[in-house]
Amino acid sequence: MRFEHLGAAPRIHPDAVVASTAVISGDVEIGADCQILHGAVITSEGGPVTLGSSVIVMENALVRATSTNPVHIADHVLVGPMASVSGATIEEEVFLATGTRVFNGARVGARSEVRINAVVHLRTTLPRDSVVPIGWVAVGDPLQILSPDRQEEIWAAQRELDFPGYVFGLDRETPDLLVQLTERYGRSLARHADDRRVD
Repeated sequence: MRFEHLGAAPRIHPDAVVASTAVISGDVEIGADCQILHGAVITSEGGPVTLGSSVIVMENALVRATSTNPVHIADHVLVGPMASVSGATIEEEVFLATGTRVFNGARVGARSEVRINAVVHLRTTLPRDSVVPIGWVAVGDPLQILSPDRQEEIWAAQRELDFPGYVFGLDRETPDLLVQLTERYGRSLARHADDRRVD
């Protein structure tokens, strides 16, 4: 299913294959020889999404750009089932395994591997040829790659990255943070009410 969103329609190379149950919405460009499998969602929420050539986005993966963080996925990248890429740059020949999460403002260097259920957190840069082990978290500047049992260290780095401020423009100490966040984000997402199906 393809949708025009905010006046932009997807642009899909004729050699790309997009499953009938995938959703492609807005300012999305899909390059030659890409494979977008069933249930995948690639959506532009105000910023562009570009996929190079020979990118594979597997079942139920999510690729989402925001107005402040576009998505660029370079050539020969595999985005595994149920993985999520939000507002990030993925360089060439990267493997994002099943269930991985790559957050806004992150950059994953060429030929890196983010293994099953691993996380590359907000505004984190993985150098080329990096590996994030199964279930581990890459976070912070300077970069730390931490096992999930090191929650205090992960939180210390995360706090400095300021997820609610960076992504939603809200102060973490706001007493009604989730009220403001959901109302603001909900208004933004409501713009999909005017989407037009183009396939």
